[in-house]
Amino acid sequence: MLSKQYSHRLPIDYDLDIIRRRAATRGKLWDDTKGLVFKAFVLREANKNGAAGNLYASVYLWNDAAEAADFISGDRFQNVIRSFGRPSVELWLPLDARSGPAQQAKSFYRENIPFKDSANVATLRAEECERNRQLAHLPDTVAVVTAVDLSTWHLVRLHLSSQEIDTTHPGDAYEVLYLARPELSGLDAAD
Repeated sequence: MLSKQYSHRLPIDYDLDIIRRRAATRGKLWDDTKGLVFKAFVLREANKNGAAGNLYASVYLWNDAAEAADFISGDRFQNVIRSFGRPSVELWLPLDARSGPAQQAKSFYRENIPFKDSANVATLRAEECERNRQLAHLPDTVAVVTAVDLSTWHLVRLHLSSQEIDTTHPGDAYEVLYLARPELSGLDAAD
């Protein structure tokens, strides 16, 4: 399993309806993608919910790294490059991923949490698994993932929610434009 995100900064005066239409049109193409747990098409809009600028991003959780490699080397990613240029791709190793009871996502949250060199990764993982179990029980949770960025040694927490954006939720808040979820039902649910 692996997770990744790539983002595109957009001009402050960019017509975001273009992005909303793009996500609605292209999102459906991912609904049956083999090896993909989910792909979230997400947006941070300037001057809303703490966003300084416009940011369009794609967030993935893959069951199969080979399928992720096929994507990066295939036509779908070439479409991204043709539209926005080659993005920097953040790649993370999931420590825990769970589905919740909600079916449709409206908001997405991402937290980046650095940890010390002396931190015990096994202890962190156990704590994050317990945290995810609790979040997965919430009625608004679609999915929750904790991953580690091995290049910077920080935790990345991802939470897909069926509720509108809550500005008190930790992390950066994004509007979910489309959620493709071909293998989400295969994730462990809350115990």
